[in-house]
Amino acid sequence: MEITAAALAAELCGASQEDPLLAVLCEAAEAAWESRLDPGVTKEDCGGALRCAAAFMAAADYMGKRCRAESFTVGEVTVRQSGGQSAAVMAETLRQTAERLMRPYAASGEFCFRGVRG
Repeated sequence: MEITAAALAAELCGASQEDPLLAVLCEAAEAAWESRLDPGVTKEDCGGALRCAAAFMAAADYMGKRCRAESFTVGEVTVRQSGGQSAAVMAETLRQTAERLMRPYAASGEFCFRGVRG
């Protein structure tokens, strides 16, 4: 039995595997990674790396969508939530891990100018 990106993502972010938002994010992440594959590289060539990278990206996006404001003030009362920043840090770590997993198979998501004359 093959583990799906949605199952991996659900495990990473503590969500239900049946959550429709997570399912759509996984599909989008897989499609995005497939579009970045180097010429001649297929999805099958990546083994489980593409599925893991898609799960990491989907979990990061899911965590970003589920994060609430870190604080709000009503009158003279301020309520602060400590989890917002740690969730943002975790999401960025997941994105970096996905990029590292796919480095041998896909173009970098970073942008740079090469050979551009001014």
